[in-house]
Amino acid sequence: MSVKSLIINPGSTSTKIGVFEDETLLFEETLRHSTEEIAQYASIVDQKDFRKQIILDLLKEKDFDIRSLQVIVGRGGMLKPIPGGTYAVSDDLLHDLKIGKQGQHASNLGGILAREIGDEIGVPSYIVDPVVVDELMPIARYSGVPELPRTSVFHALNQKAVAKRYAKEKGVSYESLNLIVVHMGGGVSVGAHEKGRVIDVFNALDGDGAFSPERAGAVPSGALIRMCFSGEYTEKEVYKKIVGGGGFNAYLGTNDMRDVAKMIDEGDTHADEVREAFILQVCKNIGSMSCVLKGKVDAIIVTGGIAYNKAVVDKMEERAGFIAPFTVYPGEDELLALAQGALRVLNGEEKAMEY
Repeated sequence: MSVKSLIINPGSTSTKIGVFEDETLLFEETLRHSTEEIAQYASIVDQKDFRKQIILDLLKEKDFDIRSLQVIVGRGGMLKPIPGGTYAVSDDLLHDLKIGKQGQHASNLGGILAREIGDEIGVPSYIVDPVVVDELMPIARYSGVPELPRTSVFHALNQKAVAKRYAKEKGVSYESLNLIVVHMGGGVSVGAHEKGRVIDVFNALDGDGAFSPERAGAVPSGALIRMCFSGEYTEKEVYKKIVGGGGFNAYLGTNDMRDVAKMIDEGDTHADEVREAFILQVCKNIGSMSCVLKGKVDAIIVTGGIAYNKAVVDKMEERAGFIAPFTVYPGEDELLALAQGALRVLNGEEKAMEY
């Protein structure tokens, strides 16, 4: 019997929803929220009823019977560090989403809305591979400063989804493979997947790995300390240089690789050099993860929006292709990845994880 699912992926100014029958998308919508609408609410969790109502209104407008659903899946939020997998939205998990265990973020609403709508129609609710997935081996946590351990914050949903897709296409289990997965979007994360666990990963958010369209990645720490204490910048201004205003934004004034490609095509040698530097840094990250996996790498998987840029991927393969064959899955289909996570549990391929 086929499974119909409602997928809820909240962002800061939008709520993406999709309705699937098994892995077939029946329809999807991105519901936009104005700054004024969001500003009415003191906290993320206060937005719950507002967002829930517009979801239900859309389904009604499409004449979709909500009671035909078998499962509701929400984007996972800022929970405590947990292993990857599909998690039932238990009371404990729901509590930690509401309080923002590791911070307030719109994605926290995914599981909250999934649980509430699921309970109302009597079907299960899940989250899948939130950004706080943490499977690091103990020695990967050392940074050199005990007060500053390395942490696991990365594109877990997409990395896990493409790794499992690759395994399925090869007719083997994800747990039998060693993979390096490179997600290149607004942020970049490069992870070492050893037998189904991401045992090391470059933190995609604030201060690790390659620079990206919006983020600085790892920077010279001594110079950063001097900048922080120069008196010229506030804490907020320095952080903006690292997250949001770093990378391509800082060098070229754009966070869109398509703009960078256009600049290069028009003869901009600086843009060409910045792109080459980006490729070099990502490939150095790949090389690092090959050492984590002791050179035993079955494939390097490249994904995310920048993976659509053939010139970038070809140059990466030129530098790092000696490590393992490249496979490219451009983009990041988060709605499908969430639907697949629930399907694996409902079809008995995986057990639901306990929070």
